[in-house]
Amino acid sequence: MTDLTESPDADPPETLSRSRSRGSNQGGMRQFNERVVLHALRTHGPTPKAELARLTGLTAQTIGLITARLDEDQLLRREAPIRGKIGQPSVPLGLNPDGAFAVGIKIGRRSADWLLVDFCGEVRRRETVHYPFPDAHTLMPLVDSHLQSLLADLGPLRSRVVGVGVAAPFHMGGWHRMMGLSDTQAATWNDLDLQAEVQRMTDLPVSFAKDTAAATVAELVLGKGRHIDSFLYLFLDTFVGGGLVLHSHLHRGVNGNAGAVASVPLHTAAGSGVPPQLVSQASLWDLEQRLRDHGLDATAAYDERALSAPWAEHTHPWLQDCAQALAQCVVSGTAFLDVDAVVVDGSLAPEVLALLLAQTRTALADYNWEGLFAPPRLEPGSLGTDARALGGALLPLHACFAPDHGIFLKS
Repeated sequence: MTDLTESPDADPPETLSRSRSRGSNQGGMRQFNERVVLHALRTHGPTPKAELARLTGLTAQTIGLITARLDEDQLLRREAPIRGKIGQPSVPLGLNPDGAFAVGIKIGRRSADWLLVDFCGEVRRRETVHYPFPDAHTLMPLVDSHLQSLLADLGPLRSRVVGVGVAAPFHMGGWHRMMGLSDTQAATWNDLDLQAEVQRMTDLPVSFAKDTAAATVAELVLGKGRHIDSFLYLFLDTFVGGGLVLHSHLHRGVNGNAGAVASVPLHTAAGSGVPPQLVSQASLWDLEQRLRDHGLDATAAYDERALSAPWAEHTHPWLQDCAQALAQCVVSGTAFLDVDAVVVDGSLAPEVLALLLAQTRTALADYNWEGLFAPPRLEPGSLGTDARALGGALLPLHACFAPDHGIFLKS
């Protein structure tokens, strides 16, 4: 499988072969400079050529040559002129949303999402399937049919799709006994090579990323990461997960599993006893069980019903317990990582997330911060449940058009 920071160099479709072959070639200053210009436009938005030269450090003549080539490849568009008091109006150049597309696929424990994403990172079309837990033999044909549907919907623009990115847990069958699954069900997913399965469905290049790492990169590139240099990212879904950004780079760790907060113990082991993990208390699975135990629709854990009667009387105690668990994780993360902020997002309603953050801040105030500078800022994520599939779609877009395959650059 291809990890999040090492996207493959694949042969491009014919209509994009000229622009992408230049962009995919690591050798040659011209090719690199084209990617630098595209990255500057993605980061700063529509920009006049003179400002592009200042931002990139390239000469005005070089900027003129590069933008002409990118315009010829239909990767740029001209915005409305900016008129000053004197001289000719300047014409900002921006990314052409139709210049390229990618498909992001998220496969989770409760749902799967397919997103068609344009060159500017906007979602053009979305497909979602919900389930109690995915059966691989049933879901993989659905992955194929929804993928083909999204591609067919593009019509003549189909040839401008640069790839498919798949985001899923490293171990879909993990904690299977907690979820009431059999060893066979867990083993089926843990033995499945998702990247290879999806690659059999398409001639487009397919990349794979751990779902929470993909969500972390989506937040880094499209969300709060534009303004935060280093942050611990926490994502609450059926189970909790995370990722780590240090100095505007995704930090993968030795096994590509940095930020695996689900396994953080909630207290020290006493004798032979095994302490519970964060996943047992800071996950929507826990809220599901509380609702199910009282005869309520457990899917309300994932939407605004969670704060309405009769679900609310069970959601509020869960919020308190979840906040206490997250606070312990934040304190430990701060001690080891010394990050600027902790960004929290998830597959829960924005109102529920806001209450969870407020209670977590209250819980953090009860900790002893001696020896640490201060509690980090606690920030809500920007992308919600789309974060993982969006991160998947960024894989092929980054492979084709970003300055460096090894890192996700910012400004």
